[in-house]
Amino acid sequence: MSALAAYGSLFLAAFLAATILPAQSEALLAGLLAMGDYAPAMLILVAGTGNVLGSVVNWLLGRGVERYRDASWFPVSAQNLERAGRWYRRYGWWSLLLSWMPIIGDPLTLAAGIMREPFPRFLVVVAIAKFSRYIVLAVIVLRWL
Repeated sequence: MSALAAYGSLFLAAFLAATILPAQSEALLAGLLAMGDYAPAMLILVAGTGNVLGSVVNWLLGRGVERYRDASWFPVSAQNLERAGRWYRRYGWWSLLLSWMPIIGDPLTLAAGIMREPFPRFLVVVAIAKFSRYIVLAVIVLRWL
């Protein structure tokens, strides 16, 4: 696999995994790390950047799409969005540290947009959460090799 294909696939998988579309990036990152053909720091940078940008898409959607939340085509269930909204109202921007988590993470980033979280703080907190997840995963994979 060429480096461009590897990094491009990882970026796309990480980006999609952070949006409201169902996708998985951890397995691809683990596989690329296990191959040993690519620099771990670059893989983490590519995956983290893609994942953070996917969360930015959610934040942007939250800023403008909240009025459509009851529409049949709305991609997040009312139950998940409500749960994320409760977390967000209860814990505020600190809840974005959980944006890396499956199921609740994506709705949390959407809720941050709906709740008008300032973008600079959103970006910093989500980047910390997303990059930390990939760093921990890389450490685990590389220790098992």
